[in-house]
Amino acid sequence: MSERVRRAPLPPTAYHILLCLIEGPLHGYAMKSVVEERTDGVVRLGAGTLYHAIKSLRDKGYVVETEAPKEHESPNPRLRFYAITAEGKEILAMETERLAADVALARKKLATLKGIGE
Repeated sequence: MSERVRRAPLPPTAYHILLCLIEGPLHGYAMKSVVEERTDGVVRLGAGTLYHAIKSLRDKGYVVETEAPKEHESPNPRLRFYAITAEGKEILAMETERLAADVALARKKLATLKGIGE
């Protein structure tokens, strides 16, 4: 089994964090807000869940702590910003392909059920 196969699937929280970091570095609260907005509130990240996932992603080398973007002007200098790494982008792409294949399979299976019980 290849190392790539062993890394997938990503937990949904990790997937959403990597996805929001594609657009650039963010701090934890911003990630939480982006994820909740993109999912229309379906995915809600509590502080414990969020920071546990960030730590796990850092430990795996998928994200790194980074400087605040130049355009970010925060009164709170304690905010920690995170950026996705090249490996994180690769893992995100692989996971997206895996999810797309799962959805395609599910659609195919569900299509065979049409008409049953109608």
